[in-house]
Amino acid sequence: MLTATGTAAAADSRQFRFTYEFELTPPPDADKIAVWIPLPIESDAQAISDMHIDSSVPFKVTKEHVYGNRMIYLERHGDPRTPLSATVRFRVDRREYAGAPAARPSSRYVSANKLVPTTGLIKQISDRTTADKTTTMEKARAIYDFVVDRMRYDKSGTGWGHGDALFACTKKKGNCTDFHALFIAMARAAGIPARFEIGFPIPRNAHEGTIPGYHCWAEFWEAGRGWIPVDASEAHKHPEQREYLFGHLDPNRVQMTTGRDILLSPRQAGEPLNYFVYPYVEINDRPLQDSDSKRVTVRFSFADETSEASNEAPAR
Repeated sequence: MLTATGTAAAADSRQFRFTYEFELTPPPDADKIAVWIPLPIESDAQAISDMHIDSSVPFKVTKEHVYGNRMIYLERHGDPRTPLSATVRFRVDRREYAGAPAARPSSRYVSANKLVPTTGLIKQISDRTTADKTTTMEKARAIYDFVVDRMRYDKSGTGWGHGDALFACTKKKGNCTDFHALFIAMARAAGIPARFEIGFPIPRNAHEGTIPGYHCWAEFWEAGRGWIPVDASEAHKHPEQREYLFGHLDPNRVQMTTGRDILLSPRQAGEPLNYFVYPYVEINDRPLQDSDSKRVTVRFSFADETSEASNEAPAR
């Protein structure tokens, strides 16, 4: 298959098994433990089947009603000396994705998030970047090019990885969350609906293995076409894919959730989640402290169900 620019694109589909493992060694004062673990979404880009959930305690599958993200919720009282664990296994049929028709989305997709402002410096830069553009597509492409050219994929120091659009704009570096926070903020400031999506990359050159961390991307909405995907951080890292990744996503990924500032189901006692891809834990109705983060172990792995895999994977 060829892209519009004539360069070879990835295979147009991929089928694989994904395993999401979690274990918590509770702190000694843990009278109540609550855990939320994301489940993958069903979408035009992926179908989920053959899901199996194994848990050391009873659980329920829930869904929050702002973005429609699904999750499993586990709760245990007492017994702080016994680890709590859960494993989710499922099959993914992932397709190359070039967007999906959709009616005009909710106003939340042109509104600010906590770390994704749409006024001030962001608005000024968005206006300047799109000043000579007329259509939504022209404006979105100008913003994409601005982000790809301005940002540097750099996880040194502190501040990166929070999806902070102002950090990305001023420091000009970060990981995929920072690239796409800036894209989404500037798009929304230009009146273009945009949304954040997060999941895991699936290595293209391997048929099975572990996955070290998440990957994220974005979509913007255009009247008459619907949602259109972009992956600005991968475009920066792989210039040869720059044209392809404006309007296409390869199938070497699985999406878990959509959105920022997420309220879980049941509602967590802590603040809304910045994004939701790793397990969220509360002990005695308080978020697990950073000092206790080593008490949580996660492991993500995959195995292809086809004999063919392709090239290099995105990374967080």
